[in-house]
Amino acid sequence: MHPARKQRLIIVAIIVVGASVATALIGNALKQNLNLFYEPTRIVNGEAPVGRKIRVGGMVKEGSLVRLPDSLTAQFIVTDYEAEVIVEYTGILPDMFTEQAGTVATGILNEDGLFIAEQVLAKHDETYMPPEVAAALKDKPKSY
Repeated sequence: MHPARKQRLIIVAIIVVGASVATALIGNALKQNLNLFYEPTRIVNGEAPVGRKIRVGGMVKEGSLVRLPDSLTAQFIVTDYEAEVIVEYTGILPDMFTEQAGTVATGILNEDGLFIAEQVLAKHDETYMPPEVAAALKDKPKSY
């Protein structure tokens, strides 16, 4: 094999290996930072991963909001009218957060089925509902 041809082959091989490693690292980073949305029914059915960051959305069940005394911790139930998930959040809830309103929470589901939220989002006016929540509640009878 000619030395110039051998040198080009080595350079092409290094570029291919480098591109493959870069693609693998980018794919792994994207996989770890992916926040998938789960409805309460899917969480109760065991479809949601435990210990990974996910999002849960639905309606805040009426009468479920409980604020722990002397702390910023609040617990409430998110429902899609078929199943319920208890959410615990430590921090200041959004001003528009109310019972019987749509919400999306980002956090981690623990082994006991309690969703520990890092962030809670609420609807911002009477007509808006997060698209994920609207899709999760579509065609489900309101039983609460």
